[in-house]
Amino acid sequence: MQLSKNSLKLINNMKRSIYVLMLLVAFGMQAQEKEDATMVSETMTEAKTQVKDSTTPNTQRVKIDGVAAVVGDFVILDSDVDKFLLDLKQQGVSSADLTKCGLLGKLMEDKLYAHQAIQDSIEVSPGEIRDRVNQSIEYFSEQTGGMENLLKFYAMEDEAALRKRLTEITKVNILTQRMQSKVVRDVEITPEEVRQFFEKIPVDQRPVIGVELEVSQIIIAPEPSEEAVNKVIQKLKDIKAEVEGGSSFGTKAILYSKDRASGRQGGLMPINKRMSLAKEFKDVAFSLQQGEISDPFETEFGWHIVMVDKVRGQERDVRHILLIPEVTNDRLEEARKEIDTLRTRIVAGELTFEEAARSFSDDKETRNNGGKLINPATFDTRFELTKMDPEQYSQIEPLKGDEISIPLIDETRTGQKRFKLLKVTNRFDEHVADYSKDYIKIKSLALKEKQLKEVGKWIKQKIEDTYINVNSENRNCEFQNNWLKK
Repeated sequence: MQLSKNSLKLINNMKRSIYVLMLLVAFGMQAQEKEDATMVSETMTEAKTQVKDSTTPNTQRVKIDGVAAVVGDFVILDSDVDKFLLDLKQQGVSSADLTKCGLLGKLMEDKLYAHQAIQDSIEVSPGEIRDRVNQSIEYFSEQTGGMENLLKFYAMEDEAALRKRLTEITKVNILTQRMQSKVVRDVEITPEEVRQFFEKIPVDQRPVIGVELEVSQIIIAPEPSEEAVNKVIQKLKDIKAEVEGGSSFGTKAILYSKDRASGRQGGLMPINKRMSLAKEFKDVAFSLQQGEISDPFETEFGWHIVMVDKVRGQERDVRHILLIPEVTNDRLEEARKEIDTLRTRIVAGELTFEEAARSFSDDKETRNNGGKLINPATFDTRFELTKMDPEQYSQIEPLKGDEISIPLIDETRTGQKRFKLLKVTNRFDEHVADYSKDYIKIKSLALKEKQLKEVGKWIKQKIEDTYINVNSENRNCEFQNNWLKK
C-alpha cells in the first residue's frame, strides 16, 4: 500500500498533535465520572425540561447539559465537546477541519485508554499529578501574563478551582498516556521493514529533510572549594538527623533544596528504572527500603540525600534534597581563564576541538564522543535548523565554517554557572530523504506507522470489550472508530 502525503504528514506530526490535543483537553474539558452506571444509562436520552412562563400559557423546551457518550466508567458531556472546540479556537488552532463528531471521537478514545489503564491497575501518584498541574499553571500563567489573566481566560473563579479541575483532568491524561505507551511498548521494527516502508513511498512524495547541523561543545565548570563541599555535606547530614528525629523531609526540601522543580513539591519525585536520571541518583534511590534515608552523595548536579516515600513495584516515589556548594567569583574567573586558554590552543592548532573535548570538557554526556551534542528529539547528532532551540540557534548562527564561538556563559537548571565553547562540525543541506543518509529518520517514520496500526487493532478490540453508549443525537456521526458497534 502506497502512503499519501497526508499519511506521511500524519505520522510525522503524530506526537505533536497528540500533545496539543491533550494539553488543550486539560484546560478545555471538564469530564465527570459517574459511580452509578445505571443512572448514567438512564440519562442517555435527550436532557430537556419544560419551563412555563408565569405570565403566558406557552412553554418552551430548554436543553440542559446532557451526556454525549459513556465509555466504561467515564462520562463525556455535551459541554465537554463544545468547550473543547471553543478552546481550540481560543488557542489559535485552526478549526477548519474540526467537527464536533471528530472531537467527540477523540475524547472517547482518550477515555477508552484511561478506562483500560484502570482495569490494568496502572497507578498515578498524587505527587506526580501535583507536579504536572504546577508545571501547567506556571507555564500558562507566564504565557497569559499572570494568574489573574489566566483565570479570566479560562473563566475560573479562583486558583483553587482551576487546580481542582486540572487535577481531575491531569490524572485522566496521565492514565491515557501510560496506556498508550503500554500498547506500543513492545512494537519493534526490523531493517527490512524500514526498507519496505521507504520503497512504498512514491519518489515524488518522499519527505524533504531541512538544513541540519551537527554541533559540538566544550564545558568548563568552576570547582567549589573543599571547605564549601564539606559545608554542604554536613548540612545534609544535619537535615537527615533532624528528619530521623521526627522533622518533615518534605518541609526541609521546600526550605533548602536547590532543585526548584521538585523542591516546591516537598522534594517529591515519582521515578522508575527506565527514566533518564543521573546513574548515581538512580543507584542510591533503588537501593533503599521504604522510609529509609540515604547518606549524602554526589552527582553532576550537586550533593543529595534521598528518602523513599513509597515503593510501587518497579516504580517508587522518592523525596530528595539537592544542595550545591557555593562557587566564589574567584573560582568562576579561574574557569573563564581556563576556557580562554583552551580556545587559544585550539585556534592555534595545538589540538583539535574533539581532542580538547575528550581531555578537558566537564560535560560527561558529550566529552567521550568529542563534544558532539545529541538531539533529544531524535537521539542522533543532527539538529534540524528550523526546529532548533532558539537560544542554541542564536549562539551558533553567527559561526562560519570551522569557527569556534567565544566563551559563552551557560547556566544549568539548578542555577550553576559554567562556560562553554561551541562549534558547528557538520552541515547538511536541504534534501529529499535518502535511505542510507537518513535511515534514522526513516526508521522513526516506519516505526510510527507500525505503532499506529497496532493502536488501531487495540482500539478495535477494546471497543468490543468495553461498555460504550453514544447519545442518539450523535449516532449520525461518521466516527473513525466503531464506537456504535455496528
